Amino acid sequence: MDRDNAAEQLHLIRQAQNGDETACERLITENSGLIWSIVRRFAGRGVDMEDLYQLGSMGLLKAIQGFDCEYGTRFSTYAVPKISGEIRRFLRDDGTVKVSRTIKSLAVKVNAAREQLSLKTGREPTISELAELLDVSPEEIAASETALLPTDSLQREIGEDGATLEHLIGDNGIEEQILESVTLRDAIEKLEEKERKVILLRYFRSQTQQQCSAALGVSQVQVSRLERRAIDHIRTMLLTE
Repeated sequence: MDRDNAAEQLHLIRQAQNGDETACERLITENSGLIWSIVRRFAGRGVDMEDLYQLGSMGLLKAIQGFDCEYGTRFSTYAVPKISGEIRRFLRDDGTVKVSRTIKSLAVKVNAAREQLSLKTGREPTISELAELLDVSPEEIAASETALLPTDSLQREIGEDGATLEHLIGDNGIEEQILESVTLRDAIEKLEEKERKVILLRYFRSQTQQQCSAALGVSQVQVSRLERRAIDHIRTMLLTE
């Protein structure tokens, strides 16, 4: 998108955020191709494609209302997980996309155990501590948390240093590949176990590298290397999708 079109889009978004229905309608029309590209990923689920498009449009409207025009990111990058998330929520509630009862049950137990240990120790518990308390493996805990991750924006910041996956992956002409990928979930699930755990802890638990080091039982240098390698792998997967 060239600079003039980007400026025009930001102008429309601001108008829409101020209640201009015409601006909303125009934004939906101009982004219909984006919505359809995501809708096609959910074909064959027994739901009419037009219905999925309407759900995607609702997701786009939420993206319009939540978008920070001053942030400096592309609107389409922000909108993709909103659109996808709206469709996924419907399909999950409708029973079309299922997460096993075992995983759901374990995820609930993990959250309760984390809260219990946090209150007891005054800090974020390690995966090993959670595994010991629940008598399950660290891998089972990581798997349950990864399976139930929400569809997330590339703009999610890590706690103290404010870095985001969007910034680290970069925006060097790969927007189309990111849009086709729809979310980072699939890429994250394809990572090696330790790389996946580091991304989970750093970007979805907002832990520092030092906290990750304690949770995973490896040095901070190893955490840094794992994180860098995981990001490189994610970038490669997005480029080759």
